[in-house]
Amino acid sequence: MPVRLPPLADPASVILLEAMVDYAGLYPPAALAMPAAVRNYAHYRASGSGWMLGRFVCPANQLELFSEKADPLLPRDAGAIPWRLAVTSSGDVSADLAGIAAFNERHRVCFDECGAKVDVYEAKAQTVEDVQRLASLVPQELVLYIELPVNDDIDALVQAVAAAGRRAKIRTGGVTADAFPAAAQIVRFLRACLAHDVPAKATAGLHHPLRGAYRLTYDVDATTGKMFGFLNVLLASALLSQGGSDADAVALLEESDGAAFEIGDTQITWRNALGSHVFSKHVLRQSREHVLTSVGSCSFTEPVDESRALGWL
Repeated sequence: MPVRLPPLADPASVILLEAMVDYAGLYPPAALAMPAAVRNYAHYRASGSGWMLGRFVCPANQLELFSEKADPLLPRDAGAIPWRLAVTSSGDVSADLAGIAAFNERHRVCFDECGAKVDVYEAKAQTVEDVQRLASLVPQELVLYIELPVNDDIDALVQAVAAAGRRAKIRTGGVTADAFPAAAQIVRFLRACLAHDVPAKATAGLHHPLRGAYRLTYDVDATTGKMFGFLNVLLASALLSQGGSDADAVALLEESDGAAFEIGDTQITWRNALGSHVFSKHVLRQSREHVLTSVGSCSFTEPVDESRALGWL
C-alpha cells in the first residue's frame, strides 16, 4: 500500500515533503543498532514532524530482530496506523520473500494488522535479465523497487522495469566521494523514469535539504564531499515532469543557495540567473506520486531541523 499523500488543500511544503523520508537508521553512516533505530522511529512518528516520515527500512535478514525490539512499541489500537516497512534484499530473494510472508502473517495474527507490515521490497539489478528475473519472483502485492546502476544502459533498464510494472531506485551517494553520481546521471535516470512512467525512489547521501559540502560520515575526522540535497532532487523531478530541460534540471540539482527558493502556501519557486521556475501544488503532487515517491536517509533529524532552519517548515 502506498503511503498516503496529502490533499491539494494542504500547503505546498506539505505536499512536497509528506512521508518523504524512509528512515534507514540501520545503514551507514548512522549504522545504529536495532534497539536505537526502532526507538528513534517510534519517537519520530509521535513528533510534530512525523508527517514527513515514511517507512522504516530494514534488511531482510534482520526482520526477526526488528520484531523482538519493535513489538513493544508497535500500535495496538484498532484503527491505528501501522508501521510500514521497506525490506532490502539479502541477495537470496526466495529466503527474503519467505521471511517477509512469515513476518506479515505473524503481525496480522498478533496485531490484527495494526502493528507492522512489510509492503515494499528493494533489490538490485545490473542487467535487463536481472530486472526480469526479480520481477518474476516477487509477488505483485509487494511494491518492488529495483535499484539500477546509473550507466549508459539506464533507459533500457528503466524500460524493463516499466514492462514488469515495477518501480526504480537510484543511489545518489554514499560514505565515499566516488559514490556520488554526477548531476547529469541523476537527470538521465529521472528522464528515463518519466519517459517510461516508472515511479522511483532515491537513497544515500540525501540527509540535507540543499546541495553542498558536508561530512561524508559522522566520524569527528570525516572527510567532506559534495552531496545532493533532497529538495534539489525532489524539485528536479518536478521540473522535468512539467517539461523542463535537462540543462535546467542539472542546474537545479547543483543549486546550493537557499535564497533561490521561495516556499509558499500555494507554490514553490526556484529562481536562477536565467529566470524563474514555478511549481504548483498540482505539479508537486503529481511528481511525488508518479516520479520520485520517497528519499531514503539514515537521519530524520537532519532533514527536519535543517528544513526548519531554512524557514521551510
